[in-house]
Amino acid sequence: MVLKDVLARYPGAQTFKFGDSAKMSAELLGLVRTGKKTATCGALRDYPEGSPETPVVGRRDIALEWDDSPAVVIETLEVTICRFCDMNEDFALAEGENETLEGWREDHRRYFERNGGFDPEMELLCERFYLVEDLAVEG
Repeated sequence: MVLKDVLARYPGAQTFKFGDSAKMSAELLGLVRTGKKTATCGALRDYPEGSPETPVVGRRDIALEWDDSPAVVIETLEVTICRFCDMNEDFALAEGENETLEGWREDHRRYFERNGGFDPEMELLCERFYLVEDLAVEG
């Protein structure tokens, strides 16, 4: 499926990628596609005031494959801000990547260390979403 065609079907949609590598992106998209991943978070510092990339409740956005082809369309259900040290198990498990809050903390600490720095007090932009369309099933 061609990105411009998907963008035409979802006016106002932003595009983004899950993860920071091709392998991680593919794994996370797989979790979204199976319904195991219904939440995601990022460092609030990566979303400057007024940034169009900031998730908006009710907006449908397009997650891309690592090669920039459209993968899935999600709709944002909730956006909250939470400090890393205050993350709760419910949200961490909704990210679908770990079986425990401790596992989530370890994996996300390493991720943030690779991507701009980690601080246990850092604020995270937390998004809950649902899968609207899996673009891989389209012809």
